[in-house]
Amino acid sequence: MTIIEEQSTVSTADITKVFAETTRTHGRLLVSANGRHFVSDTRPAVGGPGEAIQAGELLLSALASCGLGLIQAHASSRGIDLGEVRIASAFRRHADDPTRYDYIRLTVTFEGRISEGIADDCIKHFTDNCPIYNTLRRGGPISIEQEKR
Repeated sequence: MTIIEEQSTVSTADITKVFAETTRTHGRLLVSANGRHFVSDTRPAVGGPGEAIQAGELLLSALASCGLGLIQAHASSRGIDLGEVRIASAFRRHADDPTRYDYIRLTVTFEGRISEGIADDCIKHFTDNCPIYNTLRRGGPISIEQEKR
């Protein structure tokens, strides 16, 4: 099993671990997070079935859900009813280097009755506090090690 985890001085209570393993279907993965499980597929371009959510889509999903959760909590703590908020997230794979994205783009949509100032404040709260967004933005540390079982 390969583990990707940066060694640090944080307590073990601050560490989240997700496990993924292959299945008998080539390119189909079983992912487990805190006792919850889901299926992910690799892209058809690399031989996967491409039927279930794929890794890049999981990354975009993580950004969008972290963003919406932080935006909603921030507004709620200030007694603001935002109504429906939406985040559209997208990336484009780099044409010459498929190991990179040209961009990752997020578009936050608020109901028309929400002022630009409130919307900006909510987005700033998201960008100031989301570890996923900030790790991607800064190019945070990552390591990989190998172990045998």
